[in-house]
Amino acid sequence: MPTSVLRLRTVLERTGYSRSVVYARIAAGLFPRPIALGARAAAWPEHDIEAVLAALIRAATEDELRTLVSGIHAQRSTFGLGADERATAVTQAAGAMPAPASRRAG
Repeated sequence: MPTSVLRLRTVLERTGYSRSVVYARIAAGLFPRPIALGARAAAWPEHDIEAVLAALIRAATEDELRTLVSGIHAQRSTFGLGADERATAVTQAAGAMPAPASRRAG
């Protein structure tokens, strides 16, 4: 299933929040941060917004929402990687293993 991104206007329509409420909830850790699409463009992965809306429908507490949003942000670093690549990325992020020679910046 392809991943689609939602611009702010669509996020506002889907959530019913105002712009200021979205950014206040981001600051409070209750809503995921947008991803950068370019120098002046940002959007939210649709699946992130759907996960937050599902939690709100379940009447999740603020602590549960913070945990969900934190997990969303953590998963972004390995999004799209296969299981082996995900494990390598997590290990490298923890500093336990150097990057393979072919991927080192230099």
